[in-house]
Amino acid sequence: MTGNRLQTLSHHWPEYLMEAALLALFMMSACAFTVLIEHPASPVRQAIADQNVRRFLIGVAMGTTAICLIYSPWGRQSGAHFNPSTTLTFWWLGKVRPRDAAWYVVAQFAGAAVGVLIARGLLGPRLAHPAAHFAVTMPGSRGAAVAFTAEAAISFVLMSVILRVSNHPSLARYTGLFAGGLVALYITFEAPLSGMSMNPARTFGSAIIAGDLKSLWLYFTAPPLGMLAAASLYVRRRGRDAVFCAKLCHEQPCLFCDWRRERLGRRA
Repeated sequence: MTGNRLQTLSHHWPEYLMEAALLALFMMSACAFTVLIEHPASPVRQAIADQNVRRFLIGVAMGTTAICLIYSPWGRQSGAHFNPSTTLTFWWLGKVRPRDAAWYVVAQFAGAAVGVLIARGLLGPRLAHPAAHFAVTMPGSRGAAVAFTAEAAISFVLMSVILRVSNHPSLARYTGLFAGGLVALYITFEAPLSGMSMNPARTFGSAIIAGDLKSLWLYFTAPPLGMLAAASLYVRRRGRDAVFCAKLCHEQPCLFCDWRRERLGRRA
């Protein structure tokens, strides 16, 4: 078993590193835009008093970041999950080799923490200011139950959209745009409820560097459950064979499709 894992690592380590780098870049962007827009000394914060407008700006910035990463060369090669919930859902769907899924999740958690560490080095005390607080995601004023429900709901909708769009012949190429658009909308409208994570690694990266771990359980459970529920509903209606690939932006070479061809060859 250990030998198989090491063999998988030796073959696919570029994709694992890309997943780590993608989430590191996402976290650096989240930290930078949070400081730019929310820190009291920022000219943007001083010019815009309305927190709803500021949240909209962060949403646009992070939605654009997600789109750029998904369609980047690294995103095209790795599949641009940069989210353990996404990887685990595609593993459950049978579209990701178990060992690849395990290494992806490890890389995603590591990349998130490294990204926040780099941001702390670049931004200094400004990132630790309560207005930025390392871009930590926390339940809103309505409490943990509402935050849990909201996280599960937005994760359910995101995965539902990804599955429907990525497996539609004429829409598949726009999957990244749909995903990035939802990120922007969620930050704008849902963030007051849960902080808008959908991503256990994203929350972990901020929380571990900030030393604020009290709500991790919520973000480790609600997003995977929401995405798995969406995938279960999709499979019930369309079947597992309707899911083409685990990539959000599909281009060759593809480690997921290569594995599927290997399995089909063994069955023949």
